[in-house]
Amino acid sequence: MLICLILLVYFLAVVGNAVLILLILLDSWFHSPMYFLLSQLSFIDFTLISTMVPKMATNFSGKRIISQVGCGAQVFINQILGIAECLLLTFMFYDCYIAICKPPRYLVIVSHTICTQMVVVSWAGGAVTSPAHMAYDMHLPIHYPGVIPHFLCEVMAVLKLTCEDISVYVKSVVVSSFLVVLVPLSLILASYTLIFLAVLCMSSLEGKKKALAMCSSHLCVFTL
Repeated sequence: MLICLILLVYFLAVVGNAVLILLILLDSWFHSPMYFLLSQLSFIDFTLISTMVPKMATNFSGKRIISQVGCGAQVFINQILGIAECLLLTFMFYDCYIAICKPPRYLVIVSHTICTQMVVVSWAGGAVTSPAHMAYDMHLPIHYPGVIPHFLCEVMAVLKLTCEDISVYVKSVVVSSFLVVLVPLSLILASYTLIFLAVLCMSSLEGKKKALAMCSSHLCVFTL
C-alpha cells in the first residue's frame, strides 16, 4: 500500500510538471519571464523527484541496495538541483518585485536575455559546488556494513558511514548549507517587504488585489 501511494503521488507530480512545462512551451501566451522561470522550477521538481522516489519505492519493496556510482549520482544531482532551486526561487521573487514595484520598466529590466542569464546562474551555482562534495564523499572509506540511515544518498547521510575524522569538512558543509538557504531567504524576505510596502501605497483597490493575487502564488511555493 505504501509503495502504491508513493508511486501514485510520483505519477501525479510527474504528469503535473510535464503538462505545465509543455503548456508554457507550446502556448505563446505564456512566453513571458515569469512563466519561463516557472517552467524551469517545474523541470527541477520533475528531475529531483525522479532521482529519489523510484529508488525509494524500490527500497520499500525490499531491494535496499545501491551502487557507489548510483549513490554518487544521487549526491551530485540532488546538490545541483537543490542549490539551483534556491537560486531560482530568489530570481522568481525578484521578477515579482519588479513586476509590482516597477511595472513601466519591467520588460526592460527583466528581458528575455536577463531571464536566460538568471536560469544559467541558477544551474551554474549548483554545478560549481556539487562535484567537490560528490568527489570528497565518494573517496572516503566506508565501514561495514555500509547502511545509509536515509531513504536516499545525501551528503550528511553518506558521511555517517566513514570511520575517518571529518569534523572540519562536516562544519564546512553545514556552513555552506546555511549560506545557500539563508542568503536567498534574506533576499526573498527583502523583496517581499518592498512588495508589501508598494502594495500599501497603491491607491487602486483593483491594483492591490491583482498584486496580492500574484504574490500569493509565489508565497505558497516559497512556504512549501
